[in-house]
Amino acid sequence: MTPKERLFEVLRGNKVDRKPCICPGGMMNMIVEDIMDIEGVFWPMAHTDANMMAELTMGMYKNNTFENFGVPFCMTVEAEGMGAKVYMGTKTTEPRVTEYPIESVTEWRKLTNIDVNAGRAKVVTDAIKILKAKNSEVPIIANLTGPVSLASSLVEPMIYYKELVKKPKEAHEFMEFVTDNLIAFGRAQLEAGADVLTISDPSGTGEILGAKTFSKFAVPYLNKIIDSLKEYAKGGTIIHICGRLKSIYAELNDLHSDAVSFDSITSATQVAENVKGKAIMGNVSTFAIENGDRESLTKISKQCLETVDILSPACGIGVRSKLENIKVLTECAKAEVAVD
Repeated sequence: MTPKERLFEVLRGNKVDRKPCICPGGMMNMIVEDIMDIEGVFWPMAHTDANMMAELTMGMYKNNTFENFGVPFCMTVEAEGMGAKVYMGTKTTEPRVTEYPIESVTEWRKLTNIDVNAGRAKVVTDAIKILKAKNSEVPIIANLTGPVSLASSLVEPMIYYKELVKKPKEAHEFMEFVTDNLIAFGRAQLEAGADVLTISDPSGTGEILGAKTFSKFAVPYLNKIIDSLKEYAKGGTIIHICGRLKSIYAELNDLHSDAVSFDSITSATQVAENVKGKAIMGNVSTFAIENGDRESLTKISKQCLETVDILSPACGIGVRSKLENIKVLTECAKAEVAVD
């Protein structure tokens, strides 16, 4: 099977020859310093240049790591497009929001809509077009910042979380606006040629929100994105949630995605036991990827492969992680036998 066929079939719940090994991009950054040095393409320039962006993610695949292409390499594209100020980082640090455009959820009308034909949003879609023309056998993963995470990148997070409780009507209006912008950006990526959609919502966790608020302010908006874009995401959809998932297993079953991805702090076995009807994706510790050795990573990867349907890092990999360590994950996946 080609990498694209393998990933598509797993997300459809079908039998494959072996389990795929991917890292979507976006919040789940897949780029490391080693690959920048090999390709001669570097951050922060690659965040604003479509050709450089495409070259870096292709470089990861060419060097026998993850079996996908995934852009962008951060979770600030949408926030910047809606008015946040962003520091673009360095060769070894990711971009980050440095100034919020609003001070309360009540001020959401002051935000701008993402222009998918301008700025870094266009860089991402142009990179996807380049990738689409390069290799038809490798799945291209579109990436969106989750609605809670984007919202808390537009207003100071502590204010945002408090106002979910104190100003629920205005908070829902704000979330609708945020979600509609994410749908527009997601559709632009998929129409540019991406095959699979990943939404990563590290700020929308059960630990931060609690199960009740997660159900009210995360699930409906994640599902609105998935439902609006499912017809464009021909290969399938993935949602990544950080933190411990134990308190929100019931709510995870309400998500409409084809797969759920999660952090290494959560047991893959428990997720498989409690979340049904979805591919289980994860969850090799990114700390181990950055600081471990071949022996320890082989052990961790094989343990994950006993349970998960898709092998992947548990979060975004550290930029200083060694390429040789990342290769261990794919080697373990390729050594697996056919999956029922």
